Amino acid sequence: MLSRRLFLTTPLAPFLLKAAQVKITGIDIYNIRIPVTKDEAEAGYNHAYNVVEVSTDAGVKGFSFAGPGNGQLAAVRQLLVGKDLFAIEQHLDNGLERWGGVEHALWDAIGRIAKQPVYRLLGGGNNKVTAYVTCVWKGKADQQHISYREQAEQAVRLKNAGFKGMKIRAWRPNPIDDADACAEIRAATGPDFAIMFDRTAHLPESIGQTVWSFDTGLKVARALQRAGAYWLEEPFARNDYKSPAKLASMVDILITGGEGYVGVRDFQQCLIHRTYDILQPEGRGSGGIFTCRKVAFMADGYHVPTILHGTMALMLAGWLQATFAIGAEWQEVALITPPLLPQQQWSPGAKVIRNKEMYKIENGQIIASDIPGIGLDVIEEALKEYRQA
Repeated sequence: MLSRRLFLTTPLAPFLLKAAQVKITGIDIYNIRIPVTKDEAEAGYNHAYNVVEVSTDAGVKGFSFAGPGNGQLAAVRQLLVGKDLFAIEQHLDNGLERWGGVEHALWDAIGRIAKQPVYRLLGGGNNKVTAYVTCVWKGKADQQHISYREQAEQAVRLKNAGFKGMKIRAWRPNPIDDADACAEIRAATGPDFAIMFDRTAHLPESIGQTVWSFDTGLKVARALQRAGAYWLEEPFARNDYKSPAKLASMVDILITGGEGYVGVRDFQQCLIHRTYDILQPEGRGSGGIFTCRKVAFMADGYHVPTILHGTMALMLAGWLQATFAIGAEWQEVALITPPLLPQQQWSPGAKVIRNKEMYKIENGQIIASDIPGIGLDVIEEALKEYRQA
C-alpha cells in the first residue's frame, strides 16, 4: 500500500486522485433497432440490442450492447447511481451479478478513464484468440430437419473463411444421430477442424426431450469420440457435479460446462468434484467480466482451462475482454444462422461504431482492439437515431 507521502509525490497522483473520486451519475438502458431489409431480418442479421449507458462525474461514459431489458432500469439505478465507479467487487456483492451487461458498461467507462483496454487492466497479455462458431439452423430446435450434409457444408464454409471450429446442438431425438453427423462433418473438413457438440442439458426439457441418463451420455460420448468430436458440452443436469466427472474419466473426448452458473460457488463445486475438463462461464450471465476472471483464477489452481461461453456481434465486446485477460484458447462466437458467416450477420452493427470492422479476424483468430474500454468506439448520435421509444 502506498504511504500518504509517496502517494502525493508519485507522478501518477493526479490520475489516482481522479480515479478515486469517480462517481456514477447516471444509468440508462434502452433498446436500439438498426434498419435492415426484410430479407436481412429473415436471414438472421443482428440489428437489435439492449444498450447500457453509464455516465460519470469525470465526464466519461461507458457503453455495453449486452444489457438487460429496460424493465430492470430502476433497480440498476438504485444499485449504482451515486456509487464509486471502480468498486466492481462491491457492486457484484450487492447484486450486480444479475446484470453482467451492466458490469461491462462500468468496465468500459473505467477503461476509457484509464485509456486502456479492459483486458490489460485485468493483467491480460494475449491479444488474440482462436474463434469457434456455434451454428443453429432455423426451424426445429432439435435440428433433426437439417441433414448431415447441410451441417458439413456449413463447416466447410467456415473453414474456408479461416475459422478453426464449429459447434452444433446434440439435441436430435436419437442422440446417436449426432455422432453420425459428426462423422460426415469430419470427412468433409479433414482432421484440423474442431467439431464441438452442445447438449445444453437444461433446455431440451422445454422442447419435449429429457435429460440423458448416464448410460445414454456414455454411449453418445463414445460415439462422438469415434467420429472425431472435440468436446461434448453439458451432457447432464447442471446441478449434477458427479456424472460429468465420471463420464470424463471414462472417455477421451473433453466434457465441458458451466454457462448456467451465476457467481463462483458452482464453479468451485465443479473444481472440487472435477466435474468438467473445461469450465465455461457465461460472459454476461455468470456475472460479467470480473466474475469470469475470478473463475479462471480459481480454475488455474486446479489446472483446468477456462473458455467463455459466447455471444455475437456488438455484445461480444465484453466477452472478449474477459477472454483476453484470461488468455483462453478459444472464444465461442454464437449463435450464427447458416449459411451466414459471422461478419455478415454482424454487419448492421457497423452503423453505430466508428471501428467499422467491429472485430479484426485473421486466419480464424480474433485480434484484440487497442480502443480503451471494451473495444468499441461508439457513435452516440447513431444510438439516439436508432433508439426505440
